[in-house]
Amino acid sequence: MKILYYDCFAGISGDMNLGALIDLGVDANYLTTELEKLNIEGFHLEIRTDQRRGITGTKAEVVIENQENEKHRHLRHVEEIVNNSSLPEQVKINALKIFDLIAVAEAKVHNISKQAVHFHEVGALDSIADIVGAAICLDYLNVDKVMSSPIQLGGGTVSCAHGIMPVPAPATAEIVKNIPVKTGLVNHEATTPTGAAILVATVDEFTDQINLPITKTAYGIGNRDSEVPNVLRVHLLEDAKVVQDVGTEEATLLESNIDDMNPEHYDFILEQLFRAGASDAWLLPIIMKKSRPAIQLSVLCKAELADKLKAIIFVHSTSIGIREYRVRKNVLRREETNLETTYGPVRIKQSFYGGKLVHSKPEFDDCKKLAEANQLSLSEIEEAIRKQLEK
Repeated sequence: MKILYYDCFAGISGDMNLGALIDLGVDANYLTTELEKLNIEGFHLEIRTDQRRGITGTKAEVVIENQENEKHRHLRHVEEIVNNSSLPEQVKINALKIFDLIAVAEAKVHNISKQAVHFHEVGALDSIADIVGAAICLDYLNVDKVMSSPIQLGGGTVSCAHGIMPVPAPATAEIVKNIPVKTGLVNHEATTPTGAAILVATVDEFTDQINLPITKTAYGIGNRDSEVPNVLRVHLLEDAKVVQDVGTEEATLLESNIDDMNPEHYDFILEQLFRAGASDAWLLPIIMKKSRPAIQLSVLCKAELADKLKAIIFVHSTSIGIREYRVRKNVLRREETNLETTYGPVRIKQSFYGGKLVHSKPEFDDCKKLAEANQLSLSEIEEAIRKQLEK
């Protein structure tokens, strides 16, 4: 298991988050290339090594190339930019979730609908890059879980588009409701609305307890130079024992709802899909519009086989549309051994987790051959194998 842990002892902002995740291992060139998929001009990302109070980390800054061309946007404008991009679907989902959290908070503070919220700082190019960049980085790191310490909010007042506000800013206070926080470490805004929303949208668990080995630590450098280092610290936690037994694989999931095909044809389609390299394929009964019974055909495969398998579905079924998702598979370490029995050899499939054997199963085709050769039932063969494995 691989966990991203945010140590927000000095707060978090959008640019500090980008710097910390780049420092942790996100490829800066990859991030820049992915941000270009937003198809908006007028900004670029500057990345450099910097220090605060002797702590070295990465400073990531979104530079606006011409402030006169900058404009404020409503939520729908931001949604259009993200949805019209060619970014991966999960990146879009995470980015829009962050924007929505901020819009809901601003709407409540100003007593208006979220679509009527006029984004100020958050609708600017630098904030769009910070938020979408956060989603890109998280997707790149491909962690199993995101955790965070309680969030340091700071103290004093902050100057924003609406004037001088107390810390935390009203929108930040709304976003962090029901989230563990701390205040007063510094006399300035330690956590911005963007930083708070990134955490609330992506963190699975808030805790100040770390119970797994820290394999890497990184720092995102902020803009201030105060007595408390203005840095965001992040850790990568890994359970080495579990990691050696659990592999992560990227795969593609294809889905199609079919309600007008001869059921006898499904067996043929599944046979063709497996023959073409599908990792798995299955049928699920569903009810569609007008209470019409149907079948959902699902196919799991390697990304490079997706087009080939989609062609099989279109040619050999009545489907006129296929949904395609990128998924992550967590796969146990597997081994295959040969077992000599009194009835003949049989292959045994074994699975391991946490350094321990958790599953052991004889190959069905081998059991079938032994049953036929020895004129016994499958149950008798499987029982004999089970007893031998228990010895």
